[in-house]
Amino acid sequence: MLGRCVRKYLTVPLPHKSKGKLKFKKEIRVKQLLNNLYMKKVLLLLGVILWMGCETKSDLEQEIANIPVDLEIVRFDKIFGSATIENLPVLKAEYPLFFPKQVHDSLWQQRVLDTLQQELHAEVLKAYPSEEDMAANLASLFQHIKYYYPQFKSPKVYTTTSDVDYRSKVLSKDSLLVIALDTYLGSEHPFYIGISNFISKNMKPSMITSEVATLYSKNYIGVPKQRSFLDQIIYFGKELYLKDLWLPNMSDALKIGYTEEELLWAQENEVDIWRNFVENEYLYSTDTGLARRFINPAPFSKFKLELDNESPGMIGRYIGWQIVRSYMEQNNITPQELMILNAEEIFKKSKYKPKK
Repeated sequence: MLGRCVRKYLTVPLPHKSKGKLKFKKEIRVKQLLNNLYMKKVLLLLGVILWMGCETKSDLEQEIANIPVDLEIVRFDKIFGSATIENLPVLKAEYPLFFPKQVHDSLWQQRVLDTLQQELHAEVLKAYPSEEDMAANLASLFQHIKYYYPQFKSPKVYTTTSDVDYRSKVLSKDSLLVIALDTYLGSEHPFYIGISNFISKNMKPSMITSEVATLYSKNYIGVPKQRSFLDQIIYFGKELYLKDLWLPNMSDALKIGYTEEELLWAQENEVDIWRNFVENEYLYSTDTGLARRFINPAPFSKFKLELDNESPGMIGRYIGWQIVRSYMEQNNITPQELMILNAEEIFKKSKYKPKK
């Protein structure tokens, strides 16, 4: 059980001074530290504390697992994939959501007969012959949301295809949730050739629950009243903190949409990233270019340094996440109260210090 709760580091980064720049760090091997008897005792005590915390968390997770949720998944991708021109009128009457009135019947008939569409449906069926795993993951997510927000009602879930429209992978409206399964076939799928790697890396089944959580988090986070860089990174920090609560068994990499290597880079360089932000006076800047450089999805973050290509995109979101986590460790408030706090108060009371 302890192994599930303690993140295992192979190296401990050694901080160094650099003015506005990021540099590679020297490392101290953990084995050298463990040779110190005092450190062994400290680690043992820490392990006991974490083990006790995990026991409490298990109790909480058991309580959440007992929350009843009604989950219905309609595999419209399968239904339309087996459609014929003759039964299209029946489908239109039964599923008007997917047949806008302004679209002529001839278009739907073409889609039914289109060999590329047939291939797309076949690939989706190959990747998702059953919705059992997806249902279990979504049910757990909805249970967690309902625990923290009792008024939450589970949506009716429809799966479909979207001509690989990766800009609209998951959509919600009222009590409905639509998931385009053709945008989650696997990062290396041939259909995704030509799509930038920073996008296609998250077009995989394991990202469905994370991106559904992102979608629903927006219902609970207060919109920032200011447009400073700090306000923006704290907003995304809140979103990712909700994922900490809602997806406790998911890796941090999947929560933020990083590879494990990208997450490690962010962790190892957190001190220098923060120094760069502070020394360049970004925190209270309203320069819209900072969002493009450090917040929006991108192949890498833009420090305007030689090592930019080694960094993951959205590094501002990662820093905002750590600030919010630090705030919640230092202050006794509910997640609901956190969501409406302004960024300035969160930052000042977070006592945030990058991990060295």
